[in-house]
Amino acid sequence: MFVDEIATLIEPQIPGLRRYAVALLRDREAADDLVQDTLERALAVWPQRRRDGDLRAWLFTIQRNLFLAGLRRRGRAAPHAGPDALDIVPDRSTDPAAGLGLRDLFAGLDALPEDQRSVLLLVAVEDMSYADAAAVLDVPLGTVMSRLSRARERMRNFVESGRIGLLRRVK
Repeated sequence: MFVDEIATLIEPQIPGLRRYAVALLRDREAADDLVQDTLERALAVWPQRRRDGDLRAWLFTIQRNLFLAGLRRRGRAAPHAGPDALDIVPDRSTDPAAGLGLRDLFAGLDALPEDQRSVLLLVAVEDMSYADAAAVLDVPLGTVMSRLSRARERMRNFVESGRIGLLRRVK
């Protein structure tokens, strides 16, 4: 396959990869670096990819694996939003409450475990099907559904109470 043909296939996926990277890292420069690393890795292994597979899911899988490898390298559990995290969100309103709502949303996302945050971002933000999200995360479909359910419940609790509660154990 020629380079132009590969570019034609990959280029429409870049905005989604960038949105996911920004949501994971909360830093535009780091997100751009992650997208660049993802594209470099994809091009390097292009001949080995499954031709009958979903290109979008394959690219998101590469990106998530690179993100997780970066977390392991840095030795921390999850990224934290910096003081300029809201700069990445365009201000569509002059309502001060809207900015607080976005801040709360980011705080709630940051408080989620990485596996739940990834599922929520893939399904709710990137509009992936449960099956595609399962392929990206390399987990069964039922796991995606349960993680998504738990993430939504925790976010709902966060919005209502202002804090992520621990799950209660029922005996």
